[in-house]
Amino acid sequence: MIPEKIENLLKRRAELEAELASQDTLRDPLKMEKAGREYNGIKKNLPIFRKYLDMVKSIAEAETIIKSDSDAGLVTLAREELGMYQKQLPELEQKIKYLLVPRDPKDYKNAVMEIRAGTGGTEAGIFAADLYRMYTHFAERKGFKTEVLSSSFGDIGAVKEIIFMVHGGNAYGTLKYESGVHRVQRVPQTEAQGRVHTSAASVAVFPEADDVEVVIDPNDLRIDLFCSSGPGGQSVNTTYSAVRIVHIPTGLVVTCQDEKSQHKNKAKALKVLQTRLYEKKLAEVEAVEDAARKGMVSTGDRSAKIRTYNFPQNRMTDHRINLTLYRLDSIIDGDIDELIDALASADLDEKVKQST
Repeated sequence: MIPEKIENLLKRRAELEAELASQDTLRDPLKMEKAGREYNGIKKNLPIFRKYLDMVKSIAEAETIIKSDSDAGLVTLAREELGMYQKQLPELEQKIKYLLVPRDPKDYKNAVMEIRAGTGGTEAGIFAADLYRMYTHFAERKGFKTEVLSSSFGDIGAVKEIIFMVHGGNAYGTLKYESGVHRVQRVPQTEAQGRVHTSAASVAVFPEADDVEVVIDPNDLRIDLFCSSGPGGQSVNTTYSAVRIVHIPTGLVVTCQDEKSQHKNKAKALKVLQTRLYEKKLAEVEAVEDAARKGMVSTGDRSAKIRTYNFPQNRMTDHRINLTLYRLDSIIDGDIDELIDALASADLDEKVKQST
């Protein structure tokens, strides 16, 4: 089955070469990008695919020589080679299985992240601010860029809600496992008696929608303008720069007031709306495939408790893969590569099991 899958990929590579050379593709940047990405993904793995096919061919040739029993010297040599190949094959085959799992095209997209304070009052908002800082520090480490699309703050730096874009190759594929409820256990800044409290914040991660994937009819929108509130200098409460957009068919509401310019706020609000409509569209598709995805690491349910951050014990536990790390101080500062790699690996293992 594996050789057949590899041969199909080699055929697909030839098709993509022809597609990339066609005038139709050259005139379409989006089509060019998608075809180029798929082609490069196959090309990158060609050496290990060919090594596997050569080894399978050598095993078959050695077995043929052994069965023929024509020349004792050749048979002895063939037995030695066969033993060597049979030792190497299982490890190589396992690598091939991982490489043959299709990559989700959405993984390559930019990510839109939403962080909202949950139960726990002001402390939940402070924790939401900590999560935002954690992800922005992680993004800096990865060479990603972040852009705030919408935000709402409470007292002493608490975040009620913040929506931001993470720009970078494979941003969504890197961050998609962060969706869910994050729980914190610590002594709040507002607690005078030193008691440990439990609070929560929810995180949702969506792939950025392309214009061609979600087309918004202007007639389906109601756009309200109002004065900004909160920090912002002279323009606050004096100009109608804040924008609220209501998508009438779905009832989705998006508000943006972070920019002083009405046009910039409108553009950001439309981007958030476009992403939410895309997420709604994806959720409907994934609901149909839910049975097949059962057991995989969650990438979208913001109501599921996925992680606990215990500050007194300097401990972080991810409940989906039963991973506990005793270095919460560095994790909350953005050092989450080990955690993200473990989640991606667990998801890949599950996909390999389901494909075999």
